[in-house]
Amino acid sequence: MRFFLISDNIDTAMGMRLAGIEGVVVHEREEILDTLHAAMEDKTVGIILMTEKTMDLVEDEVNELRLTHPEPIISEIPDRHGTTDVTASISRYVKDAIGIEL
Repeated sequence: MRFFLISDNIDTAMGMRLAGIEGVVVHEREEILDTLHAAMEDKTVGIILMTEKTMDLVEDEVNELRLTHPEPIISEIPDRHGTTDVTASISRYVKDAIGIEL
């Protein structure tokens, strides 16, 4: 199983590549969705990492995929321009998924 990155930022993609994580840089909603669905179909991908901006553009679809597909795991990561509180994002996901507020 491997990681796969969906990023809107070339710097984040390059940093992840240095860590051995392949990915793509996309900016438009449709590009993100196409890339996400392709990564979901790739049986070698175990974890999909998405930057905040890409996640914001397709959040409803990602939440639906998380609820209906146990694999791969989809995780939001901050990038250097990030402003999202990752803890709040995880708490919101848990609340949506199982109805428990942390």
